[in-house]
Amino acid sequence: MRWWKLVGLAGLAGVAATGVVAARAERRRRAYTPEEIRSRLHERVEQSRVEQSGERTP
Repeated sequence: MRWWKLVGLAGLAGVAATGVVAARAERRRRAYTPEEIRSRLHERVEQSRVEQSGERTP
């Protein structure tokens, strides 16, 4: 029965590690100001327009 304890502890450690990774990602995501997010989205839209217009022209 001792190996069940080890499996349980390993599972618990995996869940804790996943929570840490998710918390870090959330902190990074929330670190942006609304203006930064808006400007990045505008850049992405403009980049996609340029790429699409370049693909249509032979």
